[in-house]
Amino acid sequence: MAPSSSPLSLALIRQRYTPFGGAERFLERAMAALQQEGVAITLIARSWSGTGAGVQLLPCNPPSWGRLWRDVSFAGCVRRRLQQHPFHLVQSHERIAGCDLYRAGDGVHRVWLAERARTQGWLGRLATACSPYHHYILAAERRLLHSPRLRGVICNSRMVQEEIRRHFQTAAEKLHVIYSGVDIHRFHPSLRPQFRESVRQQWSIPPEALLLLCVGSGFQRKGVPVLLEAMVALPASVYLLVVGQDRHLEAMRARARRLGVGQRVMFTGGQSEVAPFYGAADVLVLPSRYDPFPNVALEGMGAALPLITSHQCGAADLIRHGENGFLGDSLDRPALLANIHALLADPQRRQAMGRAARQTVEPLTLEAMSQRLLALYAQLLRAA
Repeated sequence: MAPSSSPLSLALIRQRYTPFGGAERFLERAMAALQQEGVAITLIARSWSGTGAGVQLLPCNPPSWGRLWRDVSFAGCVRRRLQQHPFHLVQSHERIAGCDLYRAGDGVHRVWLAERARTQGWLGRLATACSPYHHYILAAERRLLHSPRLRGVICNSRMVQEEIRRHFQTAAEKLHVIYSGVDIHRFHPSLRPQFRESVRQQWSIPPEALLLLCVGSGFQRKGVPVLLEAMVALPASVYLLVVGQDRHLEAMRARARRLGVGQRVMFTGGQSEVAPFYGAADVLVLPSRYDPFPNVALEGMGAALPLITSHQCGAADLIRHGENGFLGDSLDRPALLANIHALLADPQRRQAMGRAARQTVEPLTLEAMSQRLLALYAQLLRAA
């Protein structure tokens, strides 16, 4: 039973903390913004090194062996915690049935598997079809989205909203598109004069080079292999900086060397502070295989970088092709090359598109995000 007294008590569920994860960065920003509005927040997680002041951590860290049991054991622990502790609203960022609200920040798993299958051989598709882990995730997703308790789904893009509606027949009134907020004062065009020279010197990038920037962990999903192949066909004056962590980081470096672009492609690994890299870059490139809506798209556009991304990325919601960025299929290398060449050939157009990108995200502030979340919470509480 939920408590009867104010302030609004909100439980947020997220299993793991990853310092470089987009979902975790969203949660940290959302928690800070909601606290300013007087919301009492409890975070249910295995552990969380990023918890801010005033956020109560409710640990849920049962033993786990492998990713399947990790998710199963955490879901069981969460259900027990929710029976023991009352909240006005429970918002899950994991596929766990029994919550009032689900933020579909990881998208729809079956759609990701379908996108991945486009480049898998028969053996890879067979391994996916036989995987107990994928069977569990698909079943957990169905249980969650068909749960009678579920009163709303927060979609971070129209792409995800449509995928959930199409695959689960979820009522339209339950699906709410609320974009992540961005600190438009921190991610600002002023990053360019601050960091352009120093970052380029650090990574041996010529000052006159066109620098492409790709930010994100999970290189296969982010489309880094396609981007490396595109680099082969680009002039020697084009460089690529890949900021993010991946367990196959060294293999990806070796791949760049085999393709003959190792001198023009730099992998920085995971970085706790990404703002300087936006200041150093000319174009943000996210040819994502599947990405519900990466925070880095908002950050880079806030720093006045034109965005080249894919139709399989939720950030496509914001892109007006040829005005503030470019779009193409995630596997369409010729289209990716054409989009990069368009910005390489015309620096004035590149700058104009960067300014248009900045104007696009200026309304998407952290305050606007928190107000939309609070309005949704109030709506659900009134209905209850």
